Amino acid sequence: MSLAFYWYPKCGTCRNAKKWLDEHGLSYQAVHIVDNPPSREEIKDFYQKSGLELKKFFNTSGMKYRELGVKDKLKTATEDELLDLLASDGMLLKRPIVTDGEHVTVGFKEDEYKEIWQK
Repeated sequence: MSLAFYWYPKCGTCRNAKKWLDEHGLSYQAVHIVDNPPSREEIKDFYQKSGLELKKFFNTSGMKYRELGVKDKLKTATEDELLDLLASDGMLLKRPIVTDGEHVTVGFKEDEYKEIWQK
């Protein structure tokens, strides 16, 4: 099973997730989330397969999030508007995003990784 691992190398959480994947011998294709962000369609697919709320895909601690006032937009924006916003800038996406085409995780929680990726 090969994974797609969307990450930002300067992100500590991403580095921790990468270390975990490496330590557990999982093969993955690392994708720089800013240089090669997922498309709107890919984000929508991740969202639908993750079972998470769309707002969980936003990097709420990022500068872009604050600059654009996304917190206020989340209250009134439609799903399409939020998807467009997420697709507009890789820095708005919570990371890392890991997928095998069926399952999707957002962020890094070791327990979740053990449950979903350690098979």
